[in-house]
Amino acid sequence: MKKSRRSSEVRQVELTDAALHIIATKGIAALSTRSLAQQVGLSSGAIFRHFPSIEALLDAVVSRVEAVLESTLPSATLPPVERLERFVEARSAAVGTQLGILRLVLSEQFLLALPRSGSARLSTCVQKTRAFIGECLREGQAVGDLRPDLPADTLAPIIMGTVQMLALSPAKKELREAEARAVLASLLILLRPLPTTAPPTRKRSR
Repeated sequence: MKKSRRSSEVRQVELTDAALHIIATKGIAALSTRSLAQQVGLSSGAIFRHFPSIEALLDAVVSRVEAVLESTLPSATLPPVERLERFVEARSAAVGTQLGILRLVLSEQFLLALPRSGSARLSTCVQKTRAFIGECLREGQAVGDLRPDLPADTLAPIIMGTVQMLALSPAKKELREAEARAVLASLLILLRPLPTTAPPTRKRSR
């Protein structure tokens, strides 16, 4: 019994990932039990053994998106800059392999196609991400690791946009990871406190 339940859970994850692939490549309007069955090599009837309706499937897709995004949020016990670094690398990598997540989260059209509760949950994911980034920035500014003259609330969308562009990179996985590290290093240079220069010393007149 336990083994059967585990197999069903694995199959549900496979189906939701396949649904995200269809959304990424063809749009949410193309998602149906038939297209999903063709994507994973099952019959339409087999799909209904795991999801009783397309609404249940979409609800599971939203849950899958929530789980993927949540997994990219590092521990709050890490220093703020390290937390931010790990987030950018993890989120861009995770979303880069599941571009359907970007389509769902960023497109108002896709959000409207979801059940209302699903749209609200994805909007909450975006708000949570922005709050996480803002908290990292404010903590980093408070301890002197990040420049304090730029408001965290205006920097957060810039970092979110950076993650999105890295996720959309056409490079292969290894090159994408290297690109993410390079972009992140440049971003942190811009966010670090500006160097202070000592005022020139005046020569004493004799």
